Amino acid sequence: MHLFDQRILGIAILFLLGILVIVKRVATGSILDKPKGNLMVQLVNIFNLFFLLVVNPLAAILLVTRLLATIDPTHLATDGPWILMVLEMVGLLLYVVGYLLMAGALITLGRHYQLGGSPPRSEDKLVVGGPYGLVRHPMYTAALSISLGLACLTQSWAFFCVFGIYFGLIFLLIPMEENGLRKAYSEHYDAYQQKTSKLIPFFY
Repeated sequence: MHLFDQRILGIAILFLLGILVIVKRVATGSILDKPKGNLMVQLVNIFNLFFLLVVNPLAAILLVTRLLATIDPTHLATDGPWILMVLEMVGLLLYVVGYLLMAGALITLGRHYQLGGSPPRSEDKLVVGGPYGLVRHPMYTAALSISLGLACLTQSWAFFCVFGIYFGLIFLLIPMEENGLRKAYSEHYDAYQQKTSKLIPFFY
């Protein structure tokens, strides 16, 4: 027995995605940004766009139509109802927190926003407030939280694999991104790096 009605859950996912698109447009002035940079940077950003704009809406539509468990061959069959309830509670928490964190990071960055891995522009400032006061890469933390949350909500091994791919790509991209930030902001970035964790608050 599901803790949350699957149709309502699907509608909620579409609603959160719509709100995030509006926040990005208002805060940064754009909705879609063309991936640029080296192959790794482009790969991560294309995967990110694919996940947010294709995988999430598709999962939501399948939940609304109650077809996800039927057509997903990797759907996790749970023996106990309490396991399903825990997965759905944890999934919803991770999913909502991820969207709130992503929105907070976009609002904090504002016009200084760029796609992940892009070197800072001459007019960009080092942003250390808001979510960036907790972790250096809150947008990556948010993306991983949303991805893992969706996997728990859908109980799908396919979505858990998506999370694993996301995790690997982000950990390959972060050192490249931090090298660019260190070149742009030198000792200011080094000091900031010493005071904040990479992805998980207070976990150095």
